[in-house]
Amino acid sequence: MICNRAMVSITLTLGFGFWAAGAATAQIYPSHPITIVVPFAPGGATDVLPRILAERLRATLGQSVIVENVSGAGGTIGLGRVARAAPDGYTLVSGNWSTFVSNGAIYTLPYDLVKDFEPVVLLPSNSHLLAARKSVAAGNLSELVAWLKANQGEVSMATAGVGTGSHFAAVLLQSLTGTTFPLVHYRGGGPALQDLLSGQVDLMTNQAAVFLPYVRSGSIKAFAVLAKDRLVQAPEIPTAEEAGLPGFQVSVWNGFWAPKGTPKEVVSKLNAAVVSILAEPELRQRLIDLTYEIQPREQQAPEALGALQRAEIEKWWPIIKAANVKAE
Repeated sequence: MICNRAMVSITLTLGFGFWAAGAATAQIYPSHPITIVVPFAPGGATDVLPRILAERLRATLGQSVIVENVSGAGGTIGLGRVARAAPDGYTLVSGNWSTFVSNGAIYTLPYDLVKDFEPVVLLPSNSHLLAARKSVAAGNLSELVAWLKANQGEVSMATAGVGTGSHFAAVLLQSLTGTTFPLVHYRGGGPALQDLLSGQVDLMTNQAAVFLPYVRSGSIKAFAVLAKDRLVQAPEIPTAEEAGLPGFQVSVWNGFWAPKGTPKEVVSKLNAAVVSILAEPELRQRLIDLTYEIQPREQQAPEALGALQRAEIEKWWPIIKAANVKAE
């Protein structure tokens, strides 16, 4: 009896010790730099938001926050690295609709998009613009569609990679206009944008945050915003529906994820840090100026991001598979 009591006492002591150690770890997190993996090349739309937030997170969390680009295979390489990382909150991935939804329908992945990651926070979304090289001989969307139909064999449209939002926007454009033209897949939005600016490709869709500065400088032509409403920041650009192409809508939502098994306390601390940053008036205005749409507070919870991802997978996977889109 005495022996059993002693064993219970030891077990309780050890259990309390482990709990205390875990609690202490959560309390001191973070104690060294955090890495945010961006699974695309530098300079693209997926690069803008995490770098803006990293600036603020350094001050909020009291540690360096490093943004590291790990590109390739439509973002699957970067996600794979994070899936294999230690679940301690020091390695995150900045993902979006393509990396956490569409990739699962077109790639054979060595990880599960739902089971191998912990949702951290839903980040602001950004509508796409349809733009062309500045020398394209069209003044509005109707003229552009006519030009597409007349020059299908010669037109080229850039995408940020197979399975990305810009890829499916291009496929949707072909479907809505009854055209077939070559798609040029890049290893990220940055390289694709550079070729659009230099006139090496004719068309591309990208997040408004990336395109607007070049539209305003006259470096590229914008024909439509692919959203239900016009952009507050660029009211002169019509929606695709207003310009004569109803149904042409593309919006990319973003988020932070951690490896599966990351302690809830750590996820909560990361979530609270980002949510507080997104509530700062100065930052909100900066994001609005970049055409980002900030979700209500209740949609920024980890559970809300997880629910959104699962709902989007259920909606889009049958559509993508029916279109027979394959990884290259």
